[in-house]
Amino acid sequence: MALVLAVTLFACEGNYQNVKKLSLSDGAPIAEGKNINFKYTDSGKLITNLLAAQLLDYSNLEFPYKEFPKGIEVLFWDENGKRSTVNADYAIQYDKTGLVDLRDNVVLVTADSVILKATQLYWDQKNKWVFTDQPYQIKFKDGSYNDGARFDGNQDFTIFLSRKNQGVQLIDKNKIEDVK
Repeated sequence: MALVLAVTLFACEGNYQNVKKLSLSDGAPIAEGKNINFKYTDSGKLITNLLAAQLLDYSNLEFPYKEFPKGIEVLFWDENGKRSTVNADYAIQYDKTGLVDLRDNVVLVTADSVILKATQLYWDQKNKWVFTDQPYQIKFKDGSYNDGARFDGNQDFTIFLSRKNQGVQLIDKNKIEDVK
């Protein structure tokens, strides 16, 4: 009798999981959130604050992702407490790859006053790299600026590779070494 009861109990649990999967319509999110205010801390120190009007969680799919169809604002603080911000009208975060796709009116302002505006921007969280193949404008803290069609660089913009661009670069003559 105990064996029959155990088999029945495990069979019901398996059936419950299958019924739960069937109750979701194809392509529907597993969860939806509104007025998201997610704070990430490390050792009691605020590192990131994500704000979004709507979050659709598709972690139930084979290639899981989170979608922010009504835009996103992310605030980042560095180890010195300086804040950077990213805003976009639309965003997707892919769980497996760590890639974030920001679209429409993307504005990134770094703690040291670099301002980037783009129609689309990708952020590779694992490699700490940002890139786009869409038009962008960037203004660096020294007043240099660049308008271009595509770029890639590290997330703090100490490495910045631009393609098909025009702009103004300011050069400090005191830092130039004579090359002979």
